[in-house]
Amino acid sequence: MTRNDTDDLVRTAQADFAAAATPAELENAKARYLGKAGRLTDLLKGLATLGADEKKTRGAQINAAKQAIEAALNERRQELADAELERQLKAQALDVTLPGRRRGSGGLHPVSRTMERIEAIFASMGFDVADGPEIETDWFNFTALNTPPDHPARSMHDTFYVEGGHLLRTHSSPMQVRYARAHARKYEGLAHMPEIRVIAPGRTYRVDSDATHSPMFHQCEGLWIGENVSFKDLKAVFTDFCRRFFESDALQLRFRPSFFPFTEPSAEIDVAFASGPLKGQWLEIAGSGQVHPNVVRNFGLDPERYIGFAFGMGPDRLTMLRYGVNDLRLFFDGDLRFLRQFQ
Repeated sequence: MTRNDTDDLVRTAQADFAAAATPAELENAKARYLGKAGRLTDLLKGLATLGADEKKTRGAQINAAKQAIEAALNERRQELADAELERQLKAQALDVTLPGRRRGSGGLHPVSRTMERIEAIFASMGFDVADGPEIETDWFNFTALNTPPDHPARSMHDTFYVEGGHLLRTHSSPMQVRYARAHARKYEGLAHMPEIRVIAPGRTYRVDSDATHSPMFHQCEGLWIGENVSFKDLKAVFTDFCRRFFESDALQLRFRPSFFPFTEPSAEIDVAFASGPLKGQWLEIAGSGQVHPNVVRNFGLDPERYIGFAFGMGPDRLTMLRYGVNDLRLFFDGDLRFLRQFQ
């Protein structure tokens, strides 16, 4: 083969490389020239049959052709790599003229807003806010609150029981007992004990689920114990709370006789609004009453000396009334489209 032949081989290889549209096609073309069975490899094998002088001249020609072919190969590889990069850049291009994407801002859940509002209102009246365990003992959840063993609230159909004889608290009243007992121990032996004013908001649990109930729900229990605390104080405190919570003086409260084992006398608290879609309807929002002497005794206090009232309300229901929502489950479905309305 002459120099012209090797030059033709280089031109043919360059043309094949230029025609390769993908890296795979280019590697196939490379094999035809530089592979073990390639045309250039065959030329190198043919050197063995030549004389010394001719082998030297011919070897130089083949080596020059090999360098030219490898240079053409590397150049085409780079061209294909540049083309792929350009394609990716175009596919991932950013339009810098578009407005930036802001990170979404969070907000308080409407029930959390209600809980904070309740705590702020009662704090302004001198009430402490107490928090306690959600897994309770039978004594704190039932017995201390004058609820006998055969009371329906202890039924498996109403209460979640867990291992070790414990249960998920069915109301937040156990925290009233814990707080009052700690308060009584703190001032034990003193001639005068400061009054107990406390609310206990938090999560509670019962086997119940429908449009107005959830297996997990929130309660806020309140307690005021002193030497001269009457039902009149209960009415004044709760009326003031409702007017401030709903931001309206044009509402009515009704204390309807009822029964609770931990209070005597007991009353359901109903509210009626003067305007809005619920105008004129009486809606139950809380239970209340004078604390039963047995419960005061379980506080570690003398029921002949100390008296007071307790109440319990559902922040979830108050949230429904405040925002005009008629299905409690909407608050806990996690639908951001619904929850964003309250931010």
